Amino acid sequence: MSTAALARPRDEDDARCGEEALFRHAPCGYLTTDDDGTITRVNDTFLGWAGYRHEDLLGTSVTRLLPVGDRILYTTHCVPQLVTVGAVSEVVLEVVAADRSRRACLLTATRTAASPGRPAEVRLVVLSIPERRAYEQQLVGALRRAEQSEAARVQAEEDLRRQALRDALTGLPNRAGLDAEVTRRLAGGDAPVGLLFVDLDHFAAVNASLGTAAGDELLVLVAGRLRECARASATVARLSGDEFVVADHLDGAAAAALAQRVLEALAVPVVVQGLEIVGSASIGVAVSATAADTAERLLHHAAVAVHRAKARGRRRVEVHDPTHTDAAVDRLRLLGELRRGIADGELRLHYQPRIGLAAGTMTGVEALVRWQHPVRGLLPPGEFIDVAEESGLVRELGAWVLDAAVAQAAQWARDPVRQTVEVAVNVSTRQLADPGLVGAVTGVLVRHGLDPRLLVLEVTETALMTDPDAAATALRALKELGVGIAVDDFGTGYASLTYLQRFPVDELKIDRSFVMGLGVDDGAGAIVATCVQLAHAMGIRAVAEGVETEDQRLALVAMDCDFVQGYHFARPLTADALEAWARERTGS
Repeated sequence: MSTAALARPRDEDDARCGEEALFRHAPCGYLTTDDDGTITRVNDTFLGWAGYRHEDLLGTSVTRLLPVGDRILYTTHCVPQLVTVGAVSEVVLEVVAADRSRRACLLTATRTAASPGRPAEVRLVVLSIPERRAYEQQLVGALRRAEQSEAARVQAEEDLRRQALRDALTGLPNRAGLDAEVTRRLAGGDAPVGLLFVDLDHFAAVNASLGTAAGDELLVLVAGRLRECARASATVARLSGDEFVVADHLDGAAAAALAQRVLEALAVPVVVQGLEIVGSASIGVAVSATAADTAERLLHHAAVAVHRAKARGRRRVEVHDPTHTDAAVDRLRLLGELRRGIADGELRLHYQPRIGLAAGTMTGVEALVRWQHPVRGLLPPGEFIDVAEESGLVRELGAWVLDAAVAQAAQWARDPVRQTVEVAVNVSTRQLADPGLVGAVTGVLVRHGLDPRLLVLEVTETALMTDPDAAATALRALKELGVGIAVDDFGTGYASLTYLQRFPVDELKIDRSFVMGLGVDDGAGAIVATCVQLAHAMGIRAVAEGVETEDQRLALVAMDCDFVQGYHFARPLTADALEAWARERTGS
């Protein structure tokens, strides 16, 4: 055995010893959890300031350490980012100590790989926010200076208390100040309390492109707009980052009307560092309904509503509905199951044939993902794609689909009978925006040895128009590889002809909603005919999706449509079933 081979275990032991020493003696809180969020280890530093014992925490969910209002922040903003090994996520939230007191903390989460004798885990470093310590030190100093005057001592204490309840950047109440104000309003009991949770859309892009100073300037301007929209009696607070709250005595209708005014006010352009910026926000509205409502509960309800507004496309208002809370919990559970399902190999691909209308032969297939859920059975994409897209997990899911589809296409290409069959794979909005997409496609093609001309990537109009310049750049790079490009669900988006001509497109896939109207709705027939003519005028192919009847097929033949797919020919099939279907169809 070589010296290097003998040294390797010792190096690994040394690394483990160093890690264990860091865990035991770190001056900050240090916890580890499994993929379900169950605490597996916790260091003495955290136990010391939080007041727990090891047996209090081990085997319990890490979310028990968070207020209800912050649990959704952790599970929806932090956990989804920890998909891959080495991923890091940071979030500011409050940690609840054993005596129920709270401490504002910066939580840094890192996902690690499995190693011999230790499974993969999430490591959590918990640091108390330095500003809180500064407030305490300032209070002590002020009290010492005011020892000789009781009145001065009381005044200093009150000033520091007010300072601790204020956001340093905007001067608005902070989270603690908001809790106090909402609690006071709820205690009055004379009128309902309405809460608007205002979350700025795409604020991170401002910081990334113009810098944090510009971001701070924009936040101050937004704070001013919110004050202008609300009544003088209202409380306008900044929670953290780009999140604001407006609280007032409002019923549901008045709160929704105020939220709409806020959307309109934020849409008015502002000038930041010489550049005009048009802002937008997603707003969640919650209104107290019973005497049992608390500030924390109202904020949680508003957070659920704003999360729903984000998921539905941003720049909108969503009013809290109690059923939505259950739905949000279900989506979080589904997200966790999907993440495990991808890792455990539960995804499947089915293939729907694309038929050439002229010859009636199969010229290609579209790869469609399914999930073999261990309890609910085989699930279609409509059951899980939305939650994957919303959380960012769609990147990992899309990478799996691309790899599996290309591997299958390469296998078919080695069969002389199947070698001209193209395989189409859907690309999500998040995938198209990923700078690594071209490299990923190149790697998959090389790894499986597939001719790029046998791969077609399908992109929706909405994905193209999210960032047209970036989309055009990515598609041109993919075209240089030899990959085909299709615009999916054509006719339902908002791509103008001017923009469409900028993209290197090979085919338009006419949305099934128009095809279903053939022979029934004259307007739908005119739209389909126009789409076919447009495709041919651009020198590209026209594909009709969702063909279910012979009358629809004949109508498309009369329109000179190039290709069709739909249940009239075949449902999505497994690879083996597709081959059997093709043999039966050709008699071979």
